[in-house]
Amino acid sequence: MSTSIPAEPKAAAGAPRRGTGGAVWTALALVYVVWGSTYLGIRIVVQTMPPFLSAGARFITAGLILAGVVAWRYGPSALRVTRAQLGSTLLVGLLLVLGGNGLVVLAETSVPSGLAALLVAAVPMWVVVLRAATGDRPPGRTLAGVLVGLAGLAVLTSPGLSGEVRLSGVLLVLAGSLAWSLGSFSAGRLPLPGNPFTGSAYQMLWGGVAGVLVGLARGEQRGLDPASFSTASWLALGYLVLIGSVVGFTAYAWLLQAAPLSLVSTYAYVNPVVAVVLGALILDEAVTLPIVLGGAVVVAGVGVIVSTERRK
Repeated sequence: MSTSIPAEPKAAAGAPRRGTGGAVWTALALVYVVWGSTYLGIRIVVQTMPPFLSAGARFITAGLILAGVVAWRYGPSALRVTRAQLGSTLLVGLLLVLGGNGLVVLAETSVPSGLAALLVAAVPMWVVVLRAATGDRPPGRTLAGVLVGLAGLAVLTSPGLSGEVRLSGVLLVLAGSLAWSLGSFSAGRLPLPGNPFTGSAYQMLWGGVAGVLVGLARGEQRGLDPASFSTASWLALGYLVLIGSVVGFTAYAWLLQAAPLSLVSTYAYVNPVVAVVLGALILDEAVTLPIVLGGAVVVAGVGVIVSTERRK
């Protein structure tokens, strides 16, 4: 789950010119498919595994792997952070990993992966709302995109229109997207580590530990029998750890330095389409007309927002 609008990084003096060569398109394809497929992976995991315990294990493992990669690539000193930076990674990790991802994982025990992805696609809209609430004045075209996206959400969340889906699950996804939006919004205003990989590793670790604690508080460990976990769930969990969290983020972070932001930002409205297609093909999830229409409207609204914001 990752649909916030990235800020345009400042180019350093003598930095290589951003291009659209084969390496860029390969990395972009990875972000499209990998992040779009994480919703499918989550849906398969929670078929036999407890939601918060599995999500916590995923991010603790991914965080440790990423921390090891940072220490190997940049030296152990790259993992050093100040107390303020550590506190910031805690807050952002709780909002993004525990709130944003954790609630979506819980919701996918009852909500199809494709519908969850379409609801999460509204994150850029919530970010715009948060900006407006703190005194920023988004352009009129951006606000129009928010209104269009909200109309799509109205269709997706209307009782009975999206098939036999529990309203509680839909509300959990929306709450998760709001938490992710708040985390994305706060990240740009907090003192985070200069190395984005270091910051992400700490955020994953904090969020993963918190996820395990929430799972234990919910009693997910009671009667837990790892022998009952399906092979598909184990494979999906491994995929989410290695490919979804480590490879996906690495490709994205590299793209922010190597490709035009206008191109990188397109993941925000490609990921949900990939998720819907994969959910239908692999899990036979129903793709109803309201889901197609509501999803198309949401994606169109996000497209307007992203295309407007990247011009600023």
